[in-house]
Amino acid sequence: MENQRNLLLAVVLCGLLILGWDAGMKYFYPQPETPVAEAGATPAATASAPAAGATDIGAAAPSARPVDLARSLATASRVKISAPRLAGSINPVGARIDDVTLTDYRESTKQDAGPVRLFAPEGTPDQYFAEFGFLVDGKRVTDAKTVWQTSGGPLAPGKPVTLTHTTAGGQELAIRFTIDANYLLTVEQAVANTGTGAAVVQPYALVNRNSANADPSQWINHSGPIGAFGDAVNYDYNYDDVEEAGRATGEGNLDWIGFTDHYWMSALVPQDKVQANGEFRSIGNSLFRADVIYQPVTVAAGEKVTRATRLYAGAKESQLLDSYQDAGISQFGLAISWGWFRWFEKPMLALLRILNDFAGNFGVAIILLTLIVRGLMFPIAQKQFASMAAMKAVQPKMKAIQERYADDKQKQQQEIMALYKKEGVNPLAGCLPLLIQIPIFFALYKVLILAIEMRHEKFLYIADLSAPDPAKILNLFGVLPFDPPGFLGIGILAVLLGITMWLTFRMNPTAMDPIQQQIFSIMPWILMFVMAPFAAGLLLYWVTSNVLTLAQQTYLYSRHPQLKAQAEKDKADKERAAGAGS
Repeated sequence: MENQRNLLLAVVLCGLLILGWDAGMKYFYPQPETPVAEAGATPAATASAPAAGATDIGAAAPSARPVDLARSLATASRVKISAPRLAGSINPVGARIDDVTLTDYRESTKQDAGPVRLFAPEGTPDQYFAEFGFLVDGKRVTDAKTVWQTSGGPLAPGKPVTLTHTTAGGQELAIRFTIDANYLLTVEQAVANTGTGAAVVQPYALVNRNSANADPSQWINHSGPIGAFGDAVNYDYNYDDVEEAGRATGEGNLDWIGFTDHYWMSALVPQDKVQANGEFRSIGNSLFRADVIYQPVTVAAGEKVTRATRLYAGAKESQLLDSYQDAGISQFGLAISWGWFRWFEKPMLALLRILNDFAGNFGVAIILLTLIVRGLMFPIAQKQFASMAAMKAVQPKMKAIQERYADDKQKQQQEIMALYKKEGVNPLAGCLPLLIQIPIFFALYKVLILAIEMRHEKFLYIADLSAPDPAKILNLFGVLPFDPPGFLGIGILAVLLGITMWLTFRMNPTAMDPIQQQIFSIMPWILMFVMAPFAAGLLLYWVTSNVLTLAQQTYLYSRHPQLKAQAEKDKADKERAAGAGS
């Protein structure tokens, strides 16, 4: 009766695990709702307020009404961006880069899907832009309404664009944009003082974004405000933290600051060896800013000062970020939140790219990478089994010592240690290989989460390995017109995961309590539900790993038959004892 009650309790707890996992993920990492531009939508806020002080570019003021994206981008005065990997335009009203699409990446796997849009104008549902301007004598002399004169264009490598404007005080302002072959723009902000007296000048740059369309931050991958301060990357803040505090910044000198999503990032990089302040700011209505404000510099009449700020607006490609870091942007490669095991993860990602080039399919590359990692770990697994076999061999002698010195624990331990030394057995040798494998397999798991290379990659019937398995049982593999939610979206890979985990468990007969046995028997099916919403590429890795584990265990048990025989004997003895007790 007690066993039945315990089993029922275990089933209830497993059910709560399934429901709790799905609810917990939605609570702690809510998915953003896709905003829809409607006539009655809530107006967004803007960064175009008067300056609040000598080192402040102002708070936010509400926008008059929502803005239609197509209508905003149709303005004739815009200067086109036509770079190899970036397209869009510069708005000369406000000196804003507010139209950026990534031509190498598509919004979805649909054939008619357009390129990923990173930046969009103020007031649109996906508001996200960079703005450049100036403070003179502590006052903001440029804002969102400032009209700049343009020359050059379209913006492309080797083809700069320059914006110019003359203030009422006689200062001639110029902003010169250049772009490389990837995602990095260099923005030179110059002030020529043509007045009669000295002027105190502060160029500034900001990135303004709507968090409603931001990717949720996860425990394994940071999304949200990000920056490098004092040669260390700060992952501490999310949007809620900044909203609660109003303002936030890191400790130490500013290296770069911006916002990151799962696969995309914007970042402002101030000029080297020139002091600048950087902070995150909440400006209301789910809008946030990352500001870079240079320290005041006095410009005498007839003199000129220039500050060069770099803007990264693009994909989080590991090799590209590392190349910019090598070129002088401190810690830029860590904009991808690799974590503690990046020394394992980066070589794995490099190998994954090589395998993808070799196989011509990312799914096959995942299988090959898992096979290689398992192969490298096989000698460790062999040592683990050899240690287990040695421990099994000395167990009868250990049991005799325990019975002989049952009343003298100290003497019992001394005799057991002497037995270990005599037989050359190390009881910890079986645990050490397992501890070595944990960070390696976790690193492989994280690489698959972080790798933009997996996005929109196909494998068999799967159109996107970075998305959940599309072949879901409850909608008859897409025949029925609905998408099962969360943990109910059981696909083919999730079923294979459950089966292979169950087979792995069955191959390791362990002497345990019958209730424990039943709990372990149903755990693979519980994990099948828990893992169903995960990316198909991760499930493919896990299923492959389980299949290799089955093959490895079969081989090693054939090399050490005494292990399985002893385990089965222990299990049978346990079951007989339980039957006799009942």
